[in-house]
Amino acid sequence: MRFIFKTDYAQDIRIVKHGGQVFWYSLLMAVMLAAPWWAGDYWLSQIGFVLIYAVAGLGLMVLAGFTGLASIGHAAFLGVGAYVETYLSARGWPFPLAMLCAAALSAAVGVVVGLPALRVKGIYLAIATLSFGFIVEEVLARWESVTNGNAGVAVGAPQFFGIELASSEAFYFLTLAVCVGVTLAVLNLMRSATGRAFIAIRDSEISAQSMGIHLAGYKTLAFAISAAIVGLAGALYAHKLRFISPDQFGIVQSIDLLLLVVVGGLGSLHGAFLGAIFLITMPQLISLGKDWLPPSIGQAPGCRRWSMARC
Repeated sequence: MRFIFKTDYAQDIRIVKHGGQVFWYSLLMAVMLAAPWWAGDYWLSQIGFVLIYAVAGLGLMVLAGFTGLASIGHAAFLGVGAYVETYLSARGWPFPLAMLCAAALSAAVGVVVGLPALRVKGIYLAIATLSFGFIVEEVLARWESVTNGNAGVAVGAPQFFGIELASSEAFYFLTLAVCVGVTLAVLNLMRSATGRAFIAIRDSEISAQSMGIHLAGYKTLAFAISAAIVGLAGALYAHKLRFISPDQFGIVQSIDLLLLVVVGGLGSLHGAFLGAIFLITMPQLISLGKDWLPPSIGQAPGCRRWSMARC
């Protein structure tokens, strides 16, 4: 572990802390850019899912990890972003514009959720967001004129100003670009005054309020930013699956997102990526290795169910 003696504030808020990080992040980026050449189609698809879930994890990390507000209904924002992207792209909107609209509408829904949730905290806030998740899932199932109900709707390839990104390699690079952009945006957010206000609220609401931080305003802003980022992930998720239905954005998906940030590490940007890797690769590893495990473990109902859920 490297310890850095900081002597000024600029050094404290620097994105890259030392030369070692520059080297390892550059090496990681080179490996990711070369993925279409060293990874097969299957593993390239899995890496794409990791990147999409990492974006969603970054969104939930802003709310749960940095602001300290629990949510068990974030799959609803994923669904809002996915359906907005699907609806607009089917009408010929270019992918960047449709994706921005998906993020904007998800942020607006996040504000609607955040305002009533300001009166509760802890487990009661988690229950409130869980209820909101059920409401959104029901709306998606009932609003058949827009969402096609439980029958689901097919999603085409993203259109980038007349260019169709139909190949898996093109969509992978698009997902990688969005993931890198969101990561840099969250990094800059957390070293800004707004991000430090979020952390102050997480550590102690009373202390934050005594320093002049407007709790209601910053909590609502945290909900909006978190929902917008998860909405971006939903837009990518819809194009990745090529078919969406309301049951894909239920409580199981919300628990997966919460598991992602908890396993990866609350309050850590790296945790969003580590949690996404765990969430996507662990079922695959269980599926590959369960035949080598003792029968009492490999053939357990829970082990079989989890491995099949992600295949």
